[in-house]
Amino acid sequence: MQSVPEEWREGRDEGGGGGDGKMGEMLVKRKGNSEGSEEMRKNDGEEGEKESLMMELTRLVQKMVKESSWWERRGIDCSILAAAFLCLPPAFLLLGSSHVVWFSAGLLLMGVAHAVLTVKGTHLASHGALSESQAWAKFWAVFFIEICGSFSARAGIQGHIKMHHAHTNVVGLGDSSVWKVPFLPRTVYLFIAPLAVPIITPLVALAHLKGHSLAHIVRTITMVTLGLYSQYWLLIHVSGFLSPLSALLCMLVCRAMFSVPYIHVNIFQHIGLHMFSPTRRPKRIYQMTHGVLNLPRNFLLDWTFGHSLINCHVEHHLFPFLSDHMCLKVKPVVSKYLTEKKLPYQQDSYLSRLNLFFHKYQELMVFAPPITELVGVQ
Repeated sequence: MQSVPEEWREGRDEGGGGGDGKMGEMLVKRKGNSEGSEEMRKNDGEEGEKESLMMELTRLVQKMVKESSWWERRGIDCSILAAAFLCLPPAFLLLGSSHVVWFSAGLLLMGVAHAVLTVKGTHLASHGALSESQAWAKFWAVFFIEICGSFSARAGIQGHIKMHHAHTNVVGLGDSSVWKVPFLPRTVYLFIAPLAVPIITPLVALAHLKGHSLAHIVRTITMVTLGLYSQYWLLIHVSGFLSPLSALLCMLVCRAMFSVPYIHVNIFQHIGLHMFSPTRRPKRIYQMTHGVLNLPRNFLLDWTFGHSLINCHVEHHLFPFLSDHMCLKVKPVVSKYLTEKKLPYQQDSYLSRLNLFFHKYQELMVFAPPITELVGVQ
């Protein structure tokens, strides 16, 4: 195995992954004795220059954020979520139609609205990107993740923010192995099994409640039940479904409509890229640029999943506190900076990644990933 240059490795003073979404990256203070201070100052100067890459990029992004209006920082994404909510009343009414065309339109409208709320909404809420107030951020996290997404807000934030973002592509921590189901054949995993995500999600949420306080368990179960039952009740009393089974089937179809690309996106942008050892990980900017990939613009997925999950995933991992629109706004600055510094800015098409995973399914999704140690990247 090749070694990472020593100056790329994180010292213990850096506190692990450094993916908590705060602006900037603290310089590592090297401890040592007072002897050879001249040499130490020289080494610290070289070290500071290398470590300032993330800080320099952060200053550029921070400048753009400060110059942006509230509408750009949060308003656009909040408006998209509001539009999704406004689509629900006509969707329920259309689902009550006896005409196939109108019924299909209602089914599609509800499926799109559900995807916006449960993917884009839960993702932004988990990062606290919908409000500057901590109290409101917590409220939106519970609302979107538990009521809309049928999952535990605490488990979702723990798994996504504190593991995936803090330890991106670090083997055994944030290596996306949670998405692997090795016993499933590739065709079943890639195209059929994702349809069961709406059923699996609340069951996994229940499993994550073990060991938590009674109050937390009661709240999570209440919120998840409220979200599921409210849709069921509206289908029966507003759309006019005549049987519980037909209402439940409609719920499954709407909730599973985008589950196949949802699973694809979660594996395409990390698995198959560089994976790092927990004890020999590179510094943050190298970790994110080598372990994250952008997909191209896609009108449907950009609106339903959000830019930060599709075509701005690199930007999102470097600055996870930004909203989807702000990730899109800083994208030219980030890509230009990384290119100028000769750092990778990885991009690939959806079909190209699908082809790769289909033909290398065993290597990527069944076998343990090889640990990559970077050498010589300037």
